[in-house]
Amino acid sequence: MDVLQIENLSFRYPDAERDALTQVSLSVKAGEFAVICGESGCGKSTLLKLLKREVAPYGELSGSIAYLGTPLAQLDSRTAATDIGFVLQDPDSQIVTDTVWHELAFGLENLGIDTSVIRRRVAEMAGYFGIEDWFYKKTAELSGGQKQLLNLAAVMVMQPKVLLLDEPTAQLDPIAASNFIATLQKLNRELGLTILLVEHRLEEVFPVADRVLLIDGGRLVYADAPRKIGAYFADKPAHPMLAALPAAMRVFHLLEADGEAPLTVREGRAFVTERYDNRISSLPEEPTVPQGDCVVELKDAWFRYEKELPDVLKGLSLSVYRGEHLCVLGGNGAGKSTLLSVIAGLHKVYRGKVLLNGKRVEQYHGNALYRHGLALLPQNPQTVFLEKTVGEDLRETCTVMQYTPDEAKQRITQITQLLGIEHLLAMHPYDISGGEQQKAALAKLLLLQPKVLLLDEPTKGIDAYAKQTLAALLVKLKAEMTVITVTHDVEFAAATADRCAMMFDGAMTSIDTPRAFFAENNFYTTAANRLSRGYYEGAVLCEQVAALCRLNGEKAVAK
Repeated sequence: MDVLQIENLSFRYPDAERDALTQVSLSVKAGEFAVICGESGCGKSTLLKLLKREVAPYGELSGSIAYLGTPLAQLDSRTAATDIGFVLQDPDSQIVTDTVWHELAFGLENLGIDTSVIRRRVAEMAGYFGIEDWFYKKTAELSGGQKQLLNLAAVMVMQPKVLLLDEPTAQLDPIAASNFIATLQKLNRELGLTILLVEHRLEEVFPVADRVLLIDGGRLVYADAPRKIGAYFADKPAHPMLAALPAAMRVFHLLEADGEAPLTVREGRAFVTERYDNRISSLPEEPTVPQGDCVVELKDAWFRYEKELPDVLKGLSLSVYRGEHLCVLGGNGAGKSTLLSVIAGLHKVYRGKVLLNGKRVEQYHGNALYRHGLALLPQNPQTVFLEKTVGEDLRETCTVMQYTPDEAKQRITQITQLLGIEHLLAMHPYDISGGEQQKAALAKLLLLQPKVLLLDEPTKGIDAYAKQTLAALLVKLKAEMTVITVTHDVEFAAATADRCAMMFDGAMTSIDTPRAFFAENNFYTTAANRLSRGYYEGAVLCEQVAALCRLNGEKAVAK
């Protein structure tokens, strides 16, 4: 039975030059787990929001959407609110109360459900999701993973028939993201819940999905089993979405192998070990980046947000050098974003020192720290925008920097072309996708010409190809600036960083080159490393695994 029917759906945002969605037709069966993927700005989130009447964007809509045969617009309010649940990308943006237990009960209270029924449903859901230990906590005290789990539980207590999720793992660390996906799989298998999931991190969702829906330029171009998507890309060797496929598939395609592509890490490991030799077990050591002058330095830094609250930074020491790209990883709540805010002078440590070019950060006065000095891309890029369009925001930044009109035009053209966002200049920053907001916010910061660039989750919401573009950009920028990136994206860190640091409990536990850093980790590591560990050593990227396979050649029995 089809629970959702979409026919010839097209949508255009106000004042947009092109449709966000074009002639999309799709049926979703009850109990299906479908993953919607595609490049940033292709229309994934727009499609998902149009399926939830309460969050549907404003614009020109044609075609039809029906839920169990009834047009979405004709559903009664109660059915629309309860039967179709929605989980947003940002955990904080969906929480509306100040305590966990009240958040779970809030939706049912609004529906006027009997108190005894509310108590029973809340108790059941808290037990199912393992929330009992933090049931009475304030929502502000929760980690990102706990907040997202709470959002999911608060939706599930309404007993929806369809669950829509818009990149729910975007702000979660690898372990929390894995646990969240496992929970979705459990809900799908045990409750028969229909799930539509928009996601860029496809490594773990492909193996649990029944169907993949690939959107390209607003059109639905593929709707079939995940395992068959390799055949779709067979005659498209340069397609941007190839970089987003699970590691096993990417290694398979890099080697131009025949047959059905492996899907999981286990299948990829079997493919490599059974087909390729391992006489050469590792690649030559990569040359280390020479350390220049120390640009950013923290010495025994301690910080807490309020006097009575616990410390967030606990004797943290760190040195970052000129022309270096340092990636900081760690679990939600480890203090990574706080570290950036302290470096940026937004918060002051109560013990220890924070130095920029050998000078204490608090000794910079006025705009001296930020004009041609330091720039911070926050976790929520919307906070960067002040004007009605992206173009106006960029031009305003040029005015602040006192560029001449010709110079401003040249710089904006150069940066927007570099980031591939020329088509966004006339759009409102809130009308573009999360990934496009990231790139537009980064463009604004680059106009400031900083010497130190701080990036808080810069790959959140952007597709794999856009990550490669960003990685290439950061390589160019290192000639002019020092970059510190806080990220949960282990693949991005492994491919772009000069050094990687692990942050835990407010301090740095280890700093090393990507190859040494990821080679020994079990969870904070790449799928390529898990796939090849013990057979090839120090291979943390798919390209490195494929290179070792080519060096060794196929086994005689495999030919």
